[in-house]
Amino acid sequence: MSRIPNHVAIIMDGNGRWARQKGILRAKGHEEGGRSVQAAIDFCLEKGIKWLTLYAFSTENWGRSQMEVSALMGMLEKYLVERLPEMQKKNVRLYAIGELYMLPEKCRNLLQQNIEATKNNTGVNVVLALSYGSRQEITHAARQLANQVKAGSLEPADITPELLAQHLYTVGMPDPDLLIRTSGELRISNYLLWQISYAEIYVTDVLWPDFGASEFEQALEEYARRERRYGKR
Repeated sequence: MSRIPNHVAIIMDGNGRWARQKGILRAKGHEEGGRSVQAAIDFCLEKGIKWLTLYAFSTENWGRSQMEVSALMGMLEKYLVERLPEMQKKNVRLYAIGELYMLPEKCRNLLQQNIEATKNNTGVNVVLALSYGSRQEITHAARQLANQVKAGSLEPADITPELLAQHLYTVGMPDPDLLIRTSGELRISNYLLWQISYAEIYVTDVLWPDFGASEFEQALEEYARRERRYGKR
């Protein structure tokens, strides 16, 4: 393959639909989706992809039923406990972005423990977007800059795209080269709106629980065929 993206971001959509098609509980769909997460991480390790950002839970997802939200938080806790030894073994470094204060205390603590435990790992960087919304992220950055202007430490004329980017949750991370969305939906869903400005977008009808190495390979093959011009020609 001629080109491998440095950073892949994924909108993991279709867990509920997958479960509904099979006549089983939505929670089972999310559970199967967790297996696809591990498969995606393993694929990135194999291919040398250095960054993988996963849209795990949006700010809008808090509006789902309490039962489903509780089940998702429980699965997150289980994932963080069970997968830490594997992350260490495979040299995976964990990050998290979003309004993390909204997560249950146990989730926050486990998340921070895993982030701290893997901070020296040098394999793939896995970023979980949790309680994340891009409009909220940009608003947060704008508010920080506005406070600096109000305090007299920043002139409005000095605000640049680069300066604003330094106040996003993703500060220090490269922008995605490739955005993958599963389940065939043609929308961005408030995900990394600033960061994907020049990302290549790949949409597949495959539901997330069925998204494995072969589907990921197809996305990379499509990415390699494209010419990235960044608006210059």
